[in-house]
Amino acid sequence: MSVSPVKRQKMESALDQLKHHTTVVADTGDFNAIDEYKPLDATTNPSLILAAAQMPAYQKLVDDAVAYGKKLGGSEEEQIKNASDKLFVLFGAEILKRIPGRVSTEVDARLSFDQEGMIQRARRLIDLYKEVGVGKDRILIKLSSTWEGIQAGRVLEAEYGIHCNMTLLFSFAQAVACAEAGVTLISPFVGRILDWYVANGDKKTYEPSEDPGVKSVTKIYNYYKKFGYKTIVMGASFRNTGQIKALTGCDYLTISPKLLAELSKEHVKLTPTLSVKEAQACDLEKIHLDEKAFRWHHNEDQMAVEKLSDGIRRFAADAVKLERMLKERMFSTENGK
Repeated sequence: MSVSPVKRQKMESALDQLKHHTTVVADTGDFNAIDEYKPLDATTNPSLILAAAQMPAYQKLVDDAVAYGKKLGGSEEEQIKNASDKLFVLFGAEILKRIPGRVSTEVDARLSFDQEGMIQRARRLIDLYKEVGVGKDRILIKLSSTWEGIQAGRVLEAEYGIHCNMTLLFSFAQAVACAEAGVTLISPFVGRILDWYVANGDKKTYEPSEDPGVKSVTKIYNYYKKFGYKTIVMGASFRNTGQIKALTGCDYLTISPKLLAELSKEHVKLTPTLSVKEAQACDLEKIHLDEKAFRWHHNEDQMAVEKLSDGIRRFAADAVKLERMLKERMFSTENGK
């Protein structure tokens, strides 16, 4: 149904309407995009930081991170690791000057199967934020939603009061385990689920309400609300605005600048599709997953197994690229290259 030009001027944009029902989060490391769309929170990951670190506007942050790594000293590997952690925190601290809420900072994906390693790196990131005057209440630590990552989240929340954002979440089993671990927030990936079904099935297009990624997040949201879990559901990894609009009413949605721009130009009426009332009335049974049950149920979901391992590899590869960039900045001059 088309909207007349006069009504379009009076009607709020889809983005503004969405903000009435859902907390909108910017999925970017680009400060300009954050300034433009004024989200409550922002999320970053190794891929986004790698992209931003190569922009001329952010070279001062890279230089500061390099200087920090060198100042701490140690082996070449230790200096690069310290510079990398510092760079993530410097980006996060700058983002926090532009938003009222929290920023998500990701633990190295190469630690995805190392529970203690993730706990130590998360605490290190929180300490680095403290050094620049940012309290842990404004940080969400992103961890891969492996069994080890979920248990690291449990420990960080319960023993250290560090809030966690469980990322690379594709299966219902992952969502159940995260809820039972009492983590602050989960990021189920909508677009990457759709990608898998398009690549591996005969159907190549889906209506938003039938989109497998949208259906996955809807089921998780309904389960959490029906059984009173406090963990926030934040849909992530969107491919189009139809997916976003189909999840109106979800707790949080983290959205790329490209799709935020599209939503800001759309003038269609948005109606919440997710609600606590409807969730509490839906037909779902409560389940408990110990480690053995988690691994079995997750393993039964071929899409989730493949997308989790692929996501870890991709984030790890971008972390390696970022470290190579830092290594060149830190050591190429003194090596006479």
